[in-house]
Amino acid sequence: MSDAERPVLLSVDDDPSVSRAVARDLRRKYGQDFRVIRAETPETGLDALKELKLKGARVAVILADYRMPEMSGIEFLETAMDIYPRARRALLTAYADTDAAIAAINVVDVDHYLLKPWDPPEEKLYPVVDAMIDSYLDAPDINAAETKVIGHRWSPPSFKVRDFLARNAVPYRWFQIDEPEALRLLQAANLDPTAELPVVVTPDGGALVAPSTGQLASAVGLATTPETDLYDLVVVGGGPAGLGAAVYGASEGLRTLLVERYSTGGQAGQSSRIENYLGFPDGVSGGQLTDRARRQAVKFGTEILTSRDAVGLRAHGPGRVLVFGDGREITAHTVIIATGVQYRELDAPGVAELTGRGVYYGSAMTEAASCQGDDVYIVGGANSAGQAAVFFSRVAKSVTLLVRGRSLEDSMSYYLIEQLRAIGNVRVRLGTTVAQAHGSDNLEGLTLRTPEGAEERVEASHMFVFIGAQPRTDWLADVVERDEHGFIRTGADLVVDGRMPRGWPLERDPWPLESSLPGVFVAGDVRAESVKRVASAVGDGAMAVSLAHRYLGSS
Repeated sequence: MSDAERPVLLSVDDDPSVSRAVARDLRRKYGQDFRVIRAETPETGLDALKELKLKGARVAVILADYRMPEMSGIEFLETAMDIYPRARRALLTAYADTDAAIAAINVVDVDHYLLKPWDPPEEKLYPVVDAMIDSYLDAPDINAAETKVIGHRWSPPSFKVRDFLARNAVPYRWFQIDEPEALRLLQAANLDPTAELPVVVTPDGGALVAPSTGQLASAVGLATTPETDLYDLVVVGGGPAGLGAAVYGASEGLRTLLVERYSTGGQAGQSSRIENYLGFPDGVSGGQLTDRARRQAVKFGTEILTSRDAVGLRAHGPGRVLVFGDGREITAHTVIIATGVQYRELDAPGVAELTGRGVYYGSAMTEAASCQGDDVYIVGGANSAGQAAVFFSRVAKSVTLLVRGRSLEDSMSYYLIEQLRAIGNVRVRLGTTVAQAHGSDNLEGLTLRTPEGAEERVEASHMFVFIGAQPRTDWLADVVERDEHGFIRTGADLVVDGRMPRGWPLERDPWPLESSLPGVFVAGDVRAESVKRVASAVGDGAMAVSLAHRYLGSS
């Protein structure tokens, strides 16, 4: 590889001795495959990036000192993002500045921070740089062939296609129907400008008109058909619990299939930044965590199906038969249900009609650019709502968090409450609900209501809803025991006054995480009485695999 072809690792530090040390250690480990460039001022660092950009060079990693006199490391990295948005970014900071660096990272999308000194680099520098390089190399190249989506901004089907592609990490480019390039693409596909929208043009030039998620998944290369009809373990649901189960199941030699109806990651995959997950002191976005978990599962041999809806489950001798929406069946020796929960629909006039046209459930990060300079409203008082408020505060004119309860402390983590208090354009309105959504083609305003009945009309173009948590378990209604809310009962909760669950065929009691159908285990938020946290969901997935192994050994 020529010098010009090698990606760049750039370090910026105003202390010459530190700058030389960083460059020396980087060249020692990465000099063969990367160009290492150092700068001793933010200005020379930005000039170097601009020159590299003009030459068409690639920049993989940027390291910047937190304390620099002309411009802080945070300010430098924020400016560098505009020049090289794909580059991975880290702060170099002294131990005394750790808290300030972490606080700044919460506001600017920085990937890591590194404490000085980092001796030995094999333990304290290289693992972090390795992770950033891997993340850079795994990200899709913006110059690579990509899917193109032509649609209308306020069209729910157009939003659904964009959301599906984004959440499945499929690179795409969005064109509104009134753009000249959109008309050119339609003509190239021999489609009339009045064609039903959205239209999806795949990298090979094919065109899909208003495709279903299944058609779209197949067209962009996502697996939708199982390779065989028999598996050791089938995991239903691709959130943290399901991905955790897939990783541990496949790594322990089980032929493992993960079935996901929409996209891996679940609700956690939509989080802009998760900061209380063990091992990520500077936080990690839900998308990054999901992507790493998915790649890890595939590395160990997990087969992942996307856009496949499980609609039935039954016992057939020692096997457990899973039925898909198209009627196809597969058999597994063990099954782990990890379907998570979904946000409850907001019951107010106008909301249903405007869903996908300014009203969204979850973060809907594809809408971030559309929120530039607007007033955004977020409904909910738990961590997911708080994380969304922090995320949208970076682009919106203002963010208003609407909380039904009288206190955030009842439902939100302390660290997140403190973050929200420090952000100037975020406002929290307690004891407030949405009485009505207004708009014709798209959301234009909201009527807000206090517990006393007082109402206020406000202008709004975007509302993101994070209320309640309801499991999608109707398809299991006659298969396993559920509580009054639809969550699946497991283990000791199935034994009442010494009586086994109805139809239980074994002499032993149900194991922890085991449902009322032996060999079918439950992990994550869909399990009754579970702890609604990412870490506990991953732990459930791992433990369920251990129990599945025990079941296979005893059956």
